[in-house]
Amino acid sequence: MSSPAQRFDSAIESFDRANCEDPNREVYEGREYSKELLYSRRMSHWLDRLEPNASEALRLAARAQHIRRWEIPREDYPKGRDGYRRWRTDLGGFHAKTAGGILEEAGYDEFTASRVASLLRKERLKTDPECQLLEDVACLVFLEFYLQDFALEHQEDKLINILRRTWKKMSPRGHQAALQINLPDSLRLLVQRAVTD
Repeated sequence: MSSPAQRFDSAIESFDRANCEDPNREVYEGREYSKELLYSRRMSHWLDRLEPNASEALRLAARAQHIRRWEIPREDYPKGRDGYRRWRTDLGGFHAKTAGGILEEAGYDEFTASRVASLLRKERLKTDPECQLLEDVACLVFLEFYLQDFALEHQEDKLINILRRTWKKMSPRGHQAALQINLPDSLRLLVQRAVTD
């Protein structure tokens, strides 16, 4: 029988192996990664920074946030907000199911697997502190690592609206952390406009 630490490490390794299969690549600091593997490590890193004593279920959910996301591409859904919401809802269920299978194989009980699934589906976002913390972490990862490229693809007005929606998803704790991110001046000004206008 494996120890709790071995079980956790086994689950994390399995999440990482699954995300290593992502055909999409990203170069970071001179090294090429599978896109979702890099994303999952960034999620874990930000969670450790924001809440070093996070529960095991939350740490597992952070690592599985985008597990095998490439299998359900955005392009398979209609354009616009309704299509986007359907895609996000379907992704939440897919991530929960995929992570659940891995957790079962690693020896986790049904309670832990269900808790991770609930977090990944973003259930009770505004009333569950751990769910809110996971959302804060996802927003912080976006702001630090993906906003710059995202800004190149969108007009300024649309980008400000997206930043406003991102800000509304976050808690005051998340806001405080976001304002500490070292963004280029142009992006910092956009964020300031979005949160103060």
